[in-house]
Amino acid sequence: MNLKVIVHKAEEGGFWAEVPAIEGCATQGETLDELLANLREAIESCLSVDLERFEMSDNDQVLEIAV
Repeated sequence: MNLKVIVHKAEEGGFWAEVPAIEGCATQGETLDELLANLREAIESCLSVDLERFEMSDNDQVLEIAV
């Protein structure tokens, strides 16, 4: 999956970024490398699903797909 990210220079130094395709998904970093690492973590957290909240029968299954 490829996502577009908007990177901003922070006034106090460093960078912050937002992911327009995922509402509320944003993070920061002192360097671009740190920002990219934090972005991966933020995106994963924003897209994670707590499966315990869903009722599943014995016939249901969970699949992971790459887009």
